[in-house]
Amino acid sequence: RLGRIVLDRLSALKSIWKILAFSLSSFFFSFNLGRRATVKVLFKQVYFTGFQAVPIISRIALFLGLIIITQLLNILPGLGGEGLVGGVLVWVVIREVGPLFAAVIVIARSGTAMASELGTMKIANQLSTLEIMGIDPKHYLVMPRVIGTAISLFVLTFLFNVITILGGYLLAGFGKSMTFSVYISSVLAAMGLMEVGVSLLKSLVFGLIIGAVCCYNGLMVGKSITQIPQQTTKSVISSISSIFIADAIITFIFFMR
Repeated sequence: RLGRIVLDRLSALKSIWKILAFSLSSFFFSFNLGRRATVKVLFKQVYFTGFQAVPIISRIALFLGLIIITQLLNILPGLGGEGLVGGVLVWVVIREVGPLFAAVIVIARSGTAMASELGTMKIANQLSTLEIMGIDPKHYLVMPRVIGTAISLFVLTFLFNVITILGGYLLAGFGKSMTFSVYISSVLAAMGLMEVGVSLLKSLVFGLIIGAVCCYNGLMVGKSITQIPQQTTKSVISSISSIFIADAIITFIFFMR
């Protein structure tokens, strides 16, 4: 039984990797194939995953910044550690919390929608219909969703970081012992190109993983409609597990010295 579980996991990982590799190769080398229809699907995915998620991302980032900055401004200045405020924010928000929180929100909001949508289309035989018409379902349906999720998460992570650091201070910082100029100076002093680059790299990797995992689980729906919620739940669990593993690997590679 244990061996069967391991083999099933390896088979799923292989299939997800194939979807990811196909999406990237299709985007860079075959994008002109049915470009008008593919671009339309890609823009719809970016609009749904990215633009429509801005309000909830902004609210969560604002309240998270309020919580973190309130704690830092209450604790560190009293200990003579005002200069550490920027460093802690960079280490906590930009390196880790920003990409992870944005990814979890995208999973909960858009990943489930992708999995259930593809599952419904498969049960309705729409994928088979596309194949009969000579259209590759993976190029038309899967690739725009994977790439659109990566683009959206890239933008949302940047927005999340900015709102958490700036908006959090605007709510919590006024009236505190640290002025805004000192606050921004401490943040900029601790933030380098490495931190920003790794944060955005994580967002791209997380977006590709979420898109591939959710599309895979959606395509794994069989002939029963009851499998749609089951595969949707699997897509959420698998996506969250995968992004945390990827986060640990990227953090180890770039910051383990």
